[in-house]
Amino acid sequence: MNIAIWVVQILLAVLFIQFGFMKAFLPIDSIADQTPFVLDVPEALVRFIGVAELAGALGLILPAITRILPWLTIAAAGGLGTIMILAFIFGVSRGEIPNAVMNIVLLALLAFIAYGRWKLVPISARS
Repeated sequence: MNIAIWVVQILLAVLFIQFGFMKAFLPIDSIADQTPFVLDVPEALVRFIGVAELAGALGLILPAITRILPWLTIAAAGGLGTIMILAFIFGVSRGEIPNAVMNIVLLALLAFIAYGRWKLVPISARS
């Protein structure tokens, strides 16, 4: 189970680093093809979401791998899960059902990480 959780942590971290970097640093016009919502919300919100996704991605890996404050991995999964819930609601309101389905899948994987690191295979803090 530990290996499965690590695999999901790493894959989601890579995915959220990609998403976060794109939203935080690339020109809005260049990412509008992949994420059409960026043209309909303030640029500052898109940048904030990108930075939050980057921070969450780092939080999925760094606390667990260093064993420094490993509970932050659970918090990062919860924070990214909150973003996915909000993205789902926003996507459904815009009729973007395929994106909304992807948000639910990501939410389920984040819930797996949070529960796995909380109850199934917790990581103990460095002593």
